[in-house]
Amino acid sequence: MLEIEFSAEDVARTRFAISPLWEVVAGVRILSGADEQVLHRRWAGQARDRIAAARLDLSPLTALVPVTATSVPGFLCPPPSTSGPSLGVELAALRATPPERLRASAPEAQAGVEALLADPGRGLGRLTEAIAAFWELAMAPYWPRIQMHLEADIHYRARRFAEDGTHSLFEDFAPQLAWSSGTLKVEHRFLRGVRRLDGRGLLLVPSAFVWPRVFATTDAVYQPTLRYPPRGIGTLWEAPPGSASAALSRVLGRSRARLLAELTAPAATTELARRTGLTAGAVSQHLGALRAAGLVSAHRAGRAVLYARTGVAEELLTGAGR
Repeated sequence: MLEIEFSAEDVARTRFAISPLWEVVAGVRILSGADEQVLHRRWAGQARDRIAAARLDLSPLTALVPVTATSVPGFLCPPPSTSGPSLGVELAALRATPPERLRASAPEAQAGVEALLADPGRGLGRLTEAIAAFWELAMAPYWPRIQMHLEADIHYRARRFAEDGTHSLFEDFAPQLAWSSGTLKVEHRFLRGVRRLDGRGLLLVPSAFVWPRVFATTDAVYQPTLRYPPRGIGTLWEAPPGSASAALSRVLGRSRARLLAELTAPAATTELARRTGLTAGAVSQHLGALRAAGLVSAHRAGRAVLYARTGVAEELLTGAGR
């Protein structure tokens, strides 16, 4: 059991972020056979086919995250400094990693680290090129769906925190986590003992590819970080819901009824346009009308605006039989 102790300063500095670089690393672990599961089977099959067709050499990355490793090298995916960095920003930071930080606690990753240390400039260049190529093949086509899922989780937890305080923030996290008297208890496979945050706070990073595990980083070099599976991760790859009921469509119009049905979790205009086949302009117009009627709310998450159903809309959909 890992116990993370919070001071008042740590609570004040606790924040959320999304990390595209971490999703690459966690996704590569899944493709390599770590944490065998059926949750990402559809994505994994398509990703493997794309990588094989492109004959992409992932050895610079897989050497650092072998399936048998008990941890991921901290320098490989340092905690993001902003809430939603682009992959390009994170790769720039990775390329600039000082040689003295190129190390790993897992013995299985030592060969990969030694290869980097032999020529850090060239090695980090090959590593970042492999990550960028993997992103284009296996992540970019699915990123809007993944990103909105992660942002919806952050939005939900921020609202819980605003309504009920810190204890509610951790109340329905992953089952491996429990909050009690200023201490976050983490059922971790390899980390044990008590860790103090020393005023640095905790960085919370929802991740699509960590389920059913959580990953914790308490390295003194970086901000302590907890990567966890977001709410409703089991629905990530599900097909969109069926068409809205005919009765509701006759009242609101087919497009607006469809948009309400799609908002099972907060989503942005571009994602809703992709799902429904409507133009972004049409989606924006319909959402404006639904918002004016009190059926959806809008909340900013980084550079995106997420729309969510209101309680009135939930009752309306229930009454129409969804």
